[in-house]
Amino acid sequence: MVRNVRTGRFERSLSGLTAIGSLITAAEIFFEHDRASFGNKLMWIPVALGPVGAAAGVGGVVSKRLAKTALPIASAVIVANGLQGTWLHVRGIARKPGGLRKNLLYNIEMGPPLLAPLLVTLVGGMGLLAAVLRREK
Repeated sequence: MVRNVRTGRFERSLSGLTAIGSLITAAEIFFEHDRASFGNKLMWIPVALGPVGAAAGVGGVVSKRLAKTALPIASAVIVANGLQGTWLHVRGIARKPGGLRKNLLYNIEMGPPLLAPLLVTLVGGMGLLAAVLRREK
């Protein structure tokens, strides 16, 4: 396993980790957005992308072709959604009383979780990385 990582042969393993990470992250996002009553329709997008990322990750495990086509496409969409979510969460924090100036620490603690959307970006990044690595033998 260590030799595979050192030689850049980690495509299947990282594809599988992307699949697992997509499902776990989507479940966590569902619970957090459900607490907020899905007040914004955009909150459904990362939840819906979880199974897409999982399917692409599993596809990357079983097929080199899917690892080089479907996985990077799905992963790029997930990364874009994670960056969009980060922007939306910053905007949500800024809209709280005191915004980003007066009550910054309080608003970060009580507003939308600032760093949570970056977890989605990280999962998508794993899928993009898997797509450029070589396949294990």
